[in-house]
Amino acid sequence: MQKRLTFNARQFGLDGRKALFVLLLLFMIPAGDCSAQTPPPPIDEQAFERMKPTVVKRLATRFSLGAFAGRFEETRLGAVRKAVGEGAIHHQGDAGGSVYWLCYRRAQHRLWIVSGGEIGGPDHLVTEIMEELAEKGTEASTGCPTIPEQFAPVVFDGKLHLGMSRMEVVKALGPPSQSEAAQMMYSHAGKLANGFDETAWFILRFREDKLVSMRGGKTTTN
Repeated sequence: MQKRLTFNARQFGLDGRKALFVLLLLFMIPAGDCSAQTPPPPIDEQAFERMKPTVVKRLATRFSLGAFAGRFEETRLGAVRKAVGEGAIHHQGDAGGSVYWLCYRRAQHRLWIVSGGEIGGPDHLVTEIMEELAEKGTEASTGCPTIPEQFAPVVFDGKLHLGMSRMEVVKALGPPSQSEAAQMMYSHAGKLANGFDETAWFILRFREDKLVSMRGGKTTTN
């Protein structure tokens, strides 16, 4: 059984949401010139700061890649890499600013599986996943290996996947915490039975009323 690791945010004067914000800022670190280390796209940190945790139900607890089932903050990047049989775990940054990830592509799909250095711990537990469907004619991340077909689709919490309509998303998740023309955001903050604080979120983007980008993550602090 894997040992559950948590990030003691109070050691750094951070509460749960601030700790998660620090994690998101890690993706603003510029990548090197090597295309094989394509990091996840930068996040809109201003939009994230404005988002209030209105969702009562837990979010981003589990994920699946085809038949492979995993859990945020419990499944290791190495376990995903071993199951897929392709890819390499990349790293950039130091100490609290470090981040590790796997990236894959399939046709126009691009996928990043991420572990925040401090929050993911030495086992590099999965703390965030992003999948996007690029527009036709857009070059995919050539530095990321092709993921075998049996590891599709990518699904969050057993119900959220690319291709859903906005109406289907709302039916599955309820009203969003924040909604814009082409984007919906869901945020949850709660306390677990062991007294730890949990923060989780989804950032969903649409094109022609179809979900074409989904990004989700979870942070547990004590």
